[in-house]
Amino acid sequence: MLRDFRSQFWQPPRAHGDVIENRTVSFLELFYDLVYVVVIAVAARTLAGGITRRSVGEFVVVFGLIWLAWFNGTVLHDLHGREDIRTRAFTFGQMVLIVVLAVYVGDAGGAGGRGFALVYAGFVALLLWLWYTVRRQDDDRFKSMTRRYLGFMAIAGLVMIGSAFLSDSRRMVVWAVLLGGWLMTLIVLGRAAEMITEQSFIVFDSTVERFGLFTIIVLGEVVVAVVDGLTEADRDLETIATGLFALVIGFGLWWNYFDLAGRRLPRQDPGGSPIWMVSHFPLALSIAAAGAAMVGLIEHATVDQAPAATTWLLTGSTGLGLVVLAMILRTLQDYERLKAVYRPAVVTMLVAAGAALLLGAWRPAPLVLAAALAAIQSLVWIFAISRQLATNRHRSE
Repeated sequence: MLRDFRSQFWQPPRAHGDVIENRTVSFLELFYDLVYVVVIAVAARTLAGGITRRSVGEFVVVFGLIWLAWFNGTVLHDLHGREDIRTRAFTFGQMVLIVVLAVYVGDAGGAGGRGFALVYAGFVALLLWLWYTVRRQDDDRFKSMTRRYLGFMAIAGLVMIGSAFLSDSRRMVVWAVLLGGWLMTLIVLGRAAEMITEQSFIVFDSTVERFGLFTIIVLGEVVVAVVDGLTEADRDLETIATGLFALVIGFGLWWNYFDLAGRRLPRQDPGGSPIWMVSHFPLALSIAAAGAAMVGLIEHATVDQAPAATTWLLTGSTGLGLVVLAMILRTLQDYERLKAVYRPAVVTMLVAAGAALLLGAWRPAPLVLAAALAAIQSLVWIFAISRQLATNRHRSE
């Protein structure tokens, strides 16, 4: 009976190369992603409560660690998960740890740093075990690669444990170094994997869907930020208009990402899928940071000049998002085939990013700032889509 149970409900993870063709994202994966809504909301709300250089730096590091946790859990399930009880049990185990982590996110740069570090180390330990069980299924072609990744995960877990006993400032520096090292490891191993085999570290349709869903999650934080700002401020006409234009900025981000990059596979080469994956971190970061800035912008909607910190965070995040989106377009399989569309779109995004920074230097009134950034997002989309329509019309003639 036990053997029958294991064969039906407690199967080993899929090995590298054991691909499920035409797989769609499961309800379990959707539930897993929703847990991160809470963690990101706490981090963004903390930044919105006081925008300083230190709080922005801490937000970048903490958000980065949250994104890495999501990334590892997502790729693990996408490449190796099954529709069985084992996969469900370990996925819910990850979710429990992320919920506990959310308790410490709000003051991770201070008193909550030790708790954050220890819980995060527990999450890494669980993933370390799960990736080890994958390695046990792999053949010799993949074991060298997975051994290196497991080694880095073990180091990451030990570093997080050690950081729990450091001072607040030193702990954040250690986390920043760990974040940078982890991102570089993803790129290096991803590039190496592409040279080893076409069945490893590859991006499937389900992977693209999961990354798109996470982008929607952080875009949802923009909506929450607008609501928070309008709730705290006096709801006069100018304030409401500022909030609505801030909402349009989020809408513009959605249109530009999903109409130009969403549901499109990256190239499966060293300069394609690894860069595509890692680029989604600064993209998500920029969206979440922009949402945090919108709270303060709306609360100060009636002043003659937007607060400096809020202005730079919003315009800098908008500019960063456009630059990263241009990078993502460059990694797509369709880039060469649709170069007449994508190349001018990339140039337009870079110009628009510069225009956003100029707005930051100008520091207009909040209403003008929100309206101008909304216009920038809209013009980028209009230009790209007009190029696409012109190209389609030229091909049909």
